[in-house]
Amino acid sequence: MPQPTTPLPYLIIDFDSTFTQVEGLDELADIALQGHPDRERIVGEIRALTDAGMSGSLSFSESLRQRLALLPARREHLPLLVAQLKTKVSDSIVRNRGFFAQFPGRVYIISSGFREFIEPVVADFGIDADHVLANTFTFDETGRITGFDADNVLSRDGGKILQLRELDLAGDVYVLGDGYTDYQMREAGLANRFYAFTENVSRAAVVARADEVLPSFDEFLYQNKLPMTLSYPKNRIRVLLLENPDARAAELFRAEGYQVDIVPGGLDEDELMQQIEGVSILGIRSKTQVTARVLERANRLIAVGAFCIGTNQIDLPECMKRGVAVFNAPFSNTRSVVELALGEIIVLARRIPEKNPKMHRGEWDKSARGAFEIRGKKLGIVGYGNIGSQLSVVAEAVGMQVLYYDVAEKLQLGNAVRCRTLEELLRQADVVTLHVDGRQENTNLIGAAELALMKPGALLLNNARGHVVDVSALAAALRSGHLGGAAVDVFPHEPKTNDEDFESELRGLPNVLLTPHIGGSTAEAQRNIAEFVPERIMQYVNTGNTQQSVNFPNIQLPLQQAHRLIHIHANVPGVLASINNVLAAHHVNILGQYLKTNEHIGYVITDIDKEYDQEVIQALREVEHTIKFRVLY
Repeated sequence: MPQPTTPLPYLIIDFDSTFTQVEGLDELADIALQGHPDRERIVGEIRALTDAGMSGSLSFSESLRQRLALLPARREHLPLLVAQLKTKVSDSIVRNRGFFAQFPGRVYIISSGFREFIEPVVADFGIDADHVLANTFTFDETGRITGFDADNVLSRDGGKILQLRELDLAGDVYVLGDGYTDYQMREAGLANRFYAFTENVSRAAVVARADEVLPSFDEFLYQNKLPMTLSYPKNRIRVLLLENPDARAAELFRAEGYQVDIVPGGLDEDELMQQIEGVSILGIRSKTQVTARVLERANRLIAVGAFCIGTNQIDLPECMKRGVAVFNAPFSNTRSVVELALGEIIVLARRIPEKNPKMHRGEWDKSARGAFEIRGKKLGIVGYGNIGSQLSVVAEAVGMQVLYYDVAEKLQLGNAVRCRTLEELLRQADVVTLHVDGRQENTNLIGAAELALMKPGALLLNNARGHVVDVSALAAALRSGHLGGAAVDVFPHEPKTNDEDFESELRGLPNVLLTPHIGGSTAEAQRNIAEFVPERIMQYVNTGNTQQSVNFPNIQLPLQQAHRLIHIHANVPGVLASINNVLAAHHVNILGQYLKTNEHIGYVITDIDKEYDQEVIQALREVEHTIKFRVLY
């Protein structure tokens, strides 16, 4: 990044809960009280006093005095504390370690904590001892900490104000901290700006008084156009999650530092258009439609995550044209759907959907009429992808003969037999199960004509997509008795939320299992999906790798010690040459480069030396046919 054109302001940074994630005295108490029977109670009291002093509800000097009175610590505990604190430096501070080395003498640590543990921690970041201003402990002859040096101005109420006044710094002064005593330096007129640092703790009384709120040190550097390790603060990346994916998804995105908003249930097109502005990552399941109109309003969108297998609810070509990568979870719920299908086959074969409600009404209908074993029966699998092929293996294990039909050439597993046509499969199978994708061409794949081809008494399962089966034709085949039963988990029109009524011609029919799109609704599947999709998206955001994207050319390259240029452009001849001409004209050395295209777009990753003229970035943005351009470092 370019150097700032104006002198860097003096930075006054607090130590406890700002430079480090924790309060030093709290950690010292935890160490000193190891094995003490009242450890939990005393540590809790010390932490409460810390919070009271930091929020301003208790005077600082009184908070400090009471904490030290509770603290049975000794000199030999301090090296243990220092070692602990070195592992607890705030993530964004660690990430930008190079910044402190680049601007020696401009950063001061002014803390109401204690020099004995602060100085060795910040020394690792190139901050000299004379730029550390903090309290000091007093000890008795046995090495026990007895209190603090009362002559040190930082031990008094308003001590940071007094300390900063003594420094008498010439130039702008910015204060970064999480406590009320940090804000007081701004209130006293000794600092130009106060930034409430909330990466580790957020205190409402402090945030309310801040000039700016900093979720991370990256954000401070970004706002002030200072050198930073990341190309863009992660706290500025906004994620919108719809339709209640497993909580693990939000947890992973938040751990990465992203802002996460959650909207229960699905949104219709107009509602999503209102919500999508400013969103960088959209997470959906099967109900939400990501249309061209939605994408037109999506001014910052870089990725869509489908927390399911299908992506027919997303306008993939329009996403490509707008440089939006789409990721799904093609394998994560496979086993759950397979187990549901196998259970449905057995339950339908034994006519449980008829027997169970009768029992609940007090009717005893002990009869073998229409019931059969599945061993030896022919299972016809339509769609031999991840789910179909695994179901093939499981069905063979319980003694079924497997037939399958797929429009693509697929490797058959076990003893499965490929049918050349759908008609061939339908005529032979005792049970037909659908596992095709949701493309428009599959609408009414199973209609009245196909149902008529099936054997009398055969069973039909649809765990694929609702529009794959003509529901009216299926209902007619069941009422006539031509089919022996059906299990349906997906429907052409599904309620957006659990509060809406479900309407279908299939309701009330005998030997019909209806489930509310729960094929992948197991704890295991939902957690797998909630981990898989965010990991793919974060890989794309952080490295540009598009592995397993459903609409982008798939590229996976290791990230070098370089700056990475991500260029998405219309797939027309000459764009790569234009990119390289720009780099050559600015004397930029290419360390590595890879281009891959599909029918709509070209996607090129270029790694270059870290030192380059910033004008090259603008020139690359202006290359003809550019859709999106990002710099990663």
